[in-house]
Amino acid sequence: MTVTKDMRIGELLQLDSGVAPILMSAGMHCIGCPASQAESLEEAAFVHGIDADALVAAVNEYFSAKEA
Repeated sequence: MTVTKDMRIGELLQLDSGVAPILMSAGMHCIGCPASQAESLEEAAFVHGIDADALVAAVNEYFSAKEA
């Protein structure tokens, strides 16, 4: 699986709840908020002042390690 910046946070969390610690460690502590569920990774990264490309890379590393 390859994660992109336009994927919704809620979608990612439904696919694998193991993404939550990655998002939280990046500074997204509101991932349980209903509004955040509909935000894309890029939108949420912008709001929190996070580099969206770095966040996507971290999530993709997680999925790559899990598949290995």
